[in-house]
Amino acid sequence: MIAHELLNYKNWVVVGDVLKEEKYAFKILNQLKNAGFNVEGVNPRDTTGKVYKSLDEVPFDIDVIDLCINPVIGLKIVQDAESLNIKKILIQPGAGSTDILSLCKNKGIIAIEGCALVELGNL
Repeated sequence: MIAHELLNYKNWVVVGDVLKEEKYAFKILNQLKNAGFNVEGVNPRDTTGKVYKSLDEVPFDIDVIDLCINPVIGLKIVQDAESLNIKKILIQPGAGSTDILSLCKNKGIIAIEGCALVELGNL
């Protein structure tokens, strides 16, 4: 599977700092919404109560996670994804690690390193 094929799935979660306009997670979340995707933001570090803090709080079945967060926190997100049977993750530049890629491989999760904004630009 290649990154562009993830756009065939409509239920997404963007994990990262989705409330700050200058952050890529914010931009990705809004571009996905504008393109008609069913998408929510998750930020485990959020203290505002404006976004979900974990994947299991999201009120729909998640097809794809867009990982746009520090790899240390991202590793926990991938562990949560595995327990929720989420099998597709797009890893943004800077959000990946060998630990994340190894965990995905060992758990049968499709992990693709790429940029959602680039892929959305190719729609």
